[in-house]
Amino acid sequence: MAPRSLPDSRFHIDFVVVFGFFKFFMTKHTMDIFEKHTLVKVCSPMVRYSRLPFRLLVREYGCDLAFTPMLMADSFIKSDNYRKVESVTCENNPLVVQFAANTPEIFAEATELAYQDCIGVDLNCGCPQSWASHEGIGACMMNKPDLISDILRQTRNRISDSTFGVSCKIRIFLDMARTVDLARQLEATGISFLTVHGRTKAERNEPVHLDYIKAIVDAVDIPVIANGDIDSLEKAHAVQEVTGAKGVMSARSILENPALFTGQVKTPVDCINKWCEINTRLDTHFTMFHRHLIHMCAPLLNKFERRIFNNLTDKKAVLDFISDKFNNHSNLEEEESVVVS
Repeated sequence: MAPRSLPDSRFHIDFVVVFGFFKFFMTKHTMDIFEKHTLVKVCSPMVRYSRLPFRLLVREYGCDLAFTPMLMADSFIKSDNYRKVESVTCENNPLVVQFAANTPEIFAEATELAYQDCIGVDLNCGCPQSWASHEGIGACMMNKPDLISDILRQTRNRISDSTFGVSCKIRIFLDMARTVDLARQLEATGISFLTVHGRTKAERNEPVHLDYIKAIVDAVDIPVIANGDIDSLEKAHAVQEVTGAKGVMSARSILENPALFTGQVKTPVDCINKWCEINTRLDTHFTMFHRHLIHMCAPLLNKFERRIFNNLTDKKAVLDFISDKFNNHSNLEEEESVVVS
């Protein structure tokens, strides 16, 4: 499957050659990622959050693999603008594009469109939100294991590139045996790896069932990524120790601290500055730029400062606030005391 055709010029021909080599190398390298890293550190798919700017940021701080937000496969097929907004490009490989779909045809067609810009696609069978259930996607699909298997198998067979990844993200059933049976059934479709959020569809803040993840790891031969409450590098290693998972995936905690996988316990100032640089370079929308900073800066600001910062309405005001608060050397010692308290 070749990259899209480009205008006939020496520059573009050279680009195609270079891009083709890059895609081949990156694909081979990334699907071997579980062999190359003792612990694969993954940024979770997060609606509205795990878009290109944030993926570029976490790669600077120890993230080995990033997912797009959950994308609607049918919209991805139909809308050029949808694909543009989600910025699925080879700029930020290794990347897995996660789709929500409930038919083999839609998932496979979306996969073919995404193929040249990522190293794999993932079927979301873990989203617990009611709107997703109403649409027949996400975690409700776990009650239709044969449908999930059909979607994954047909897509795996449709992509001739065996190094291209097809994977799935699931939750657990209360019945451990049923959970393990599902994992084995999905493995039999030829998927590359499986991500398991160690909670049921109904659970939100309850403790993660690490014993269920371990049972899956013991039952299958493909790599398993453990998801749920990975809030520090220390926790990531502890979860791997308990479950035997080849990777760990963080969501909410990596929003608050994009440098989590480097062992930082809070977002360092250089990470905040890097976020500002990335967004200035990409000229991102203010809402995305500000929303991420609200998460990153919350533990670093007192209640009064948070109120001011969260209500800023333009990029210049945000950059001025960041500069005054974090880049004024006279405030650094005070800032450290605020963080530790």
